[in-house]
Amino acid sequence: MPGAPNRPPEKAPEAPTAPPFRETPDQKALRRLVPTHVALLLDTWKGAPSLELTGPFHKAAAAFAQGDFAAALTSLDLLSVRFAEPRWTTLPEPFRLLRVRIIAPVPPHWDPDHKLSAAEKDSKKARTTAEEQLALARGSLAWAAAHGVETADLAPRLEAAAARLSDPADLAPYYAEIDAIWKGLHGRLPAPKGGSGPAAGAAAPEEA
Repeated sequence: MPGAPNRPPEKAPEAPTAPPFRETPDQKALRRLVPTHVALLLDTWKGAPSLELTGPFHKAAAAFAQGDFAAALTSLDLLSVRFAEPRWTTLPEPFRLLRVRIIAPVPPHWDPDHKLSAAEKDSKKARTTAEEQLALARGSLAWAAAHGVETADLAPRLEAAAARLSDPADLAPYYAEIDAIWKGLHGRLPAPKGGSGPAAGAAAPEEA
């Protein structure tokens, strides 16, 4: 209308897009559970992590073993918040990726991704998540190999995953390698000190 303040033209809402890669609840839980397990085994804790940290982890591990992946993720969410608390020792890279993300609000036009389409944002997010999984897998295998955990069969999977990440258009082959690493480590790791729990993670329940 005449005299109205200048404003950018309204854009039609974008049609919803399918995510570049779908993950099942058990995959989503395992991809967080195993690197979290390794994080609680790090020498960073100088003996043993607090029960406030191992408690949620053991709840997550027990829920995962029972096939309750939603409960496992809830406990892992709680643990990710506690990892970010300043009273705990700062996790080293790449395990600090397991901390909850605290993002300060900024004006939309300050966001470098503001002008990207929904599909482009989804693709970029999927790529970032995949790169973080690779970093966590690399860090987890490095710790395991240095602490007497068998990793000879998993190291080639890591290199294959890194090679397959070069094709961001199809992440399925990449995650096949990453998930093989998490499944291989799951059950081989000792229990974190400082809390009661199974000596090693139980295998995921078989799908019907």
